[in-house]
Amino acid sequence: MKHIRFGVIGCGLMGREFASAAARWFHLSDLDFAPQIVAVCDANLAAANWFKQRVPTVRLVTNDYQELLMDKEIDAVYCAVPHHLHAQIYVDIIRAGKHLLGEKPFGIDLQANEAILAAIEQNPNVLVRCSSEFPFFPGAYRIGQWIREGRYGQIIDVEAGFWHSSDLDPGKMINWKRRVATNGEYGCMGDLGIHVVHLPLRFGWRPKNVRALLAKVVPERPDKQGQMVPCETWDNAVLGCEVQTPDQAFPMLLSMKRIAPGNANTWFIRINGTKLSAEFSTKHPKQVRSLPYTPGGAQAWRIEDVPYQSAYQTITGEIFEFGFSDAILQMWAAFCDELVNGKAMLQPFYCATPQEAAESHRLFTAALASRVSAATVAMA
Repeated sequence: MKHIRFGVIGCGLMGREFASAAARWFHLSDLDFAPQIVAVCDANLAAANWFKQRVPTVRLVTNDYQELLMDKEIDAVYCAVPHHLHAQIYVDIIRAGKHLLGEKPFGIDLQANEAILAAIEQNPNVLVRCSSEFPFFPGAYRIGQWIREGRYGQIIDVEAGFWHSSDLDPGKMINWKRRVATNGEYGCMGDLGIHVVHLPLRFGWRPKNVRALLAKVVPERPDKQGQMVPCETWDNAVLGCEVQTPDQAFPMLLSMKRIAPGNANTWFIRINGTKLSAEFSTKHPKQVRSLPYTPGGAQAWRIEDVPYQSAYQTITGEIFEFGFSDAILQMWAAFCDELVNGKAMLQPFYCATPQEAAESHRLFTAALASRVSAATVAMA
């Protein structure tokens, strides 16, 4: 068993999810590699000490990420910090020669993202990937398999989205995602967007233009003192795009919503084609809807329960239901697999790349320009 020694920078919710995934590694079958969390860093030492108390392999707890990066026994880093810290910390991680799985959006804006890409180019032996777990749901993974098999025919149109509803409550306390200084001008696009564009970009569906509809639904929220303060960032975004590939053109609708009533954590993708149409949503995690079509034949959607089967085999029986923590475990397996085996990965779906994150930055930058001009903006 090859152990990949990880440091975690940012010990909040997603850092704890990684710790849980590492602790459940035996859930995966027939792998000869595993992550081992050996160091943690957070500005709030109480958050870092959560790991010290629960993860026996942790030997370094610090509030100085440079101390973690100087540790020669650390192979890789998972970094989950607010967007305004991405450029500096990600660049330092890469220059330190540590492999990186970082949270989206890989920089607060396009300039910050370009600084990260420059560091990657200067350090080609460092593996850098972006966290995006939803494509590892069995239904989403199957939709991707059908793309690789060329089963859709000519694409008619595509819709993808990621919707939350917790921010519908106007009394919810303001956080860093509501401030331009820490979240960036992208608002919900930076926070949710890579999840929405990950699969379309992986399939080669790059928008050639965008018309953006952006909305601020709740204008102010209480701070820690109970004072009402402005919400500076976008709550919801709907992006209408045209896709042009070498052999076809079609419309694509992308939506990112922090305020979508009734949706706790809904990610979905829908692909309509001349030979096959299909859709998957985490609202119904066991089901894939599909419509195979032959000319002159019937047009009937069918709903199929998908077995508990994703990129990597597990000890769980196929009749059981797959969940968010399972998707995170699968994503981590893909990252570790690529780190250990490179192009000889055990299965073909790898984590979101820095180049895909960069494409998302260009899209969201164009979307902001579209909002200002109230017009369709061509992608640079």
